[in-house]
Amino acid sequence: MADATSKGVAVTDELRRYLLDHSISRPDVNAELVVATQDAMKGLAIMQIAEEQGPFLTWLVRLLGARRAVEIGTFTGLSALCIAQGLAADGRLTCFDINDEFVNVGRPFWERAGVADRIDVVIGPAVETLPGFRTDAPIDFAFIDADKTGYRTYYEAVLPLMRPGGIIAFDNSLYFGAVLTDSTDADVVAIRDLNDHVAADPRVETVLLNVGDGLLLARAL
Repeated sequence: MADATSKGVAVTDELRRYLLDHSISRPDVNAELVVATQDAMKGLAIMQIAEEQGPFLTWLVRLLGARRAVEIGTFTGLSALCIAQGLAADGRLTCFDINDEFVNVGRPFWERAGVADRIDVVIGPAVETLPGFRTDAPIDFAFIDADKTGYRTYYEAVLPLMRPGGIIAFDNSLYFGAVLTDSTDADVVAIRDLNDHVAADPRVETVLLNVGDGLLLARAL
C-alpha cells in the first residue's frame, strides 16, 4: 500500500517525455547531442545529465540573469550547452574537465547552437586548475558534476567566487538513493558528506531537489 503522505512519482521514459514537452522548448541540437553521446560513449553515457535537467538548468540560469558561470565536469557537453543557452548575450561559461576527447563530442553541437563563443574549456584536474582561475566578475551560477570525492573541494574553491544570491548546483546528490543506505562506497560517502556539509553551512541556504539523480542547490548569502 502506498504511503499516503508521499506524492512522489517514478520517472519513466514516457513521463520524462511529458516533462520535456511541458518545459521550455529545446532546440533540436540538444536532443541530437543526447543521441551522439549515447552513440560515442556507450555505457559511459550514464555520466550525461538526465534530459529533464537540461531545461531546468537553462531556466535557472535565465532566472538568475547570469552572465558568468562555471562548470566542473563537462563530459560531452550537454549541461554546458544548456547553461550557455541560458546566459545573457555577453555571458561566459568556463568549463573544467580532465578529458578533451569527451568534450570534443559536444563542441560541434555548441557551434550549431550558436553558443560556442560563450564557452571556454580548461583541461586538467580541477583540483589543480581551479585555484588559479580568475574571473572579471563574480560568478552567478556554478554546476558541479565531476568526481564525487572532489565535490567538497570544488565547493570550497567556487564559493568565494560567487556573487551574493548566486547559485551552486550539485548533480547526483541522491546517488541513486544510496545516500539513505549504510554504503561505504567512496562516492556515496562523499555525497552524504557534501550534502550534510552544505546544508549546515551558514554561508549558503540550500534546497535538495529530486530532479534527475538529485540536485542540491546552494544559494550564496
